[in-house]
Amino acid sequence: MEDTAETWIERLELQPHPEGGHYRETYRAALSLPASALGKGFDGPRRASTAVYYLLRSGEHSAMHRLRSDEVWHHYAGAALTLHVIHPEGRYEAIRLGTAIDSRERPQALAPAGAWFGATVDAPDTWALVGCTVAPGFEFRDFERAERARLLRMFPPYREIIERLTKP
Repeated sequence: MEDTAETWIERLELQPHPEGGHYRETYRAALSLPASALGKGFDGPRRASTAVYYLLRSGEHSAMHRLRSDEVWHHYAGAALTLHVIHPEGRYEAIRLGTAIDSRERPQALAPAGAWFGATVDAPDTWALVGCTVAPGFEFRDFERAERARLLRMFPPYREIIERLTKP
């Protein structure tokens, strides 16, 4: 098997993702948790956990967004990916997700619930295959895409990354 983004997309049956890149859901827990067990912000029951494959190529990006749940990212193949996280208190973190631990990459990273985040593959002509595990499980109604003007008002020091990962 040739190790290309297109081969992975075809073999894993990935589809275009609304926020950029390609994905396929691979797991949705049978266990359902009631809203009363989930805390503030959840309007109904959620699956305990969900997981997806996610492939991103250089020149693409995962648009800045936030979830009501924690999302753990896992690196599987390809180049390193940068997870750009703006925490609710205003701290920015660029996490290099990959397997070159001597280069300060990590094979796993967290985008905590309520944080704004997006992702890029920075090396030219490369791609990254990752997995994303969300708990409580992902539902599109818990997904909020960032509005550029709002984020710029909230976090002016991060103008460059906000403009890169949002639409005007």
